[in-house]
Amino acid sequence: MAEPAQKVEVKESILSINNIEVVYDDVILVLRGISLEVPKGEIVTLLGPNGAGKSTTLKAVSGLLKTEDGEVTKGTIHFKGESIGNRDPDEIVRRGIFQVMEGRRLIEDMNIIENLRLGAYTRRDKQIKDDIEKVFHYFPRLKERRTSLAGYLSGGEQQMLAIGRAVMARPEMILLDEPSMGLSPLLVKEVFGIIRNINQEQGITMLLVEQNANMALHCASYGYVMESGKIALDGTGEELLNNEDMKEFYLSGGDKDRKSFKNLKSYKRRKRWM
Repeated sequence: MAEPAQKVEVKESILSINNIEVVYDDVILVLRGISLEVPKGEIVTLLGPNGAGKSTTLKAVSGLLKTEDGEVTKGTIHFKGESIGNRDPDEIVRRGIFQVMEGRRLIEDMNIIENLRLGAYTRRDKQIKDDIEKVFHYFPRLKERRTSLAGYLSGGEQQMLAIGRAVMARPEMILLDEPSMGLSPLLVKEVFGIIRNINQEQGITMLLVEQNANMALHCASYGYVMESGKIALDGTGEELLNNEDMKEFYLSGGDKDRKSFKNLKSYKRRKRWM
């Protein structure tokens, strides 16, 4: 007698991007019809070379395109089933999405506590002090230096503070742009370990843009690879780590002789989330 088929768990998508195009200054087409799904409670990574459109994708979600004369001109972005395309950044934060930008963007003449409180500016509850202690649980180094000005922190400490500030907003989703940039390999491993812990313990969904493809794919459940404003390849973290093209183009450790997926005639796009 045949064994009953196992049920496959299909998680609800909290973020759905469908065929969006993004134009800067009314003339520069940066995103050329990308689509992706981020299941609730998961970490999904967005990979690709510089200039592929990864950061632009995050800004399209967070509403920060408006600060750079960018606009979603085609397609839709839905968060929890509601359209958020071209909304103001403060509204996006209140809806439950917080972006940790490349370069951290801390207020350098404010101390750690003040920067963390700034992350909670949309909140009106009385649990902010408790949540600061939760951040210190993830980042004990910040507790040790809690009265230090952000501008005097090391690069690793600033990245920890930027992530902690995002957690203070109590978001349902965090957008992380290059969290490993400028960090030593040891600190990169530490920061990614904390990202996983926050995801697992707080249940916060994450969309992660990262140049360190190997680290990102070990952290994420699913990944998308972008080139020239389009999705070139996607799959589970394990599938992409074992993909021969990924090994050659993104996991070999160098950019000098890296080829492009555009030249792969045999490539077939993988199936999207069921």
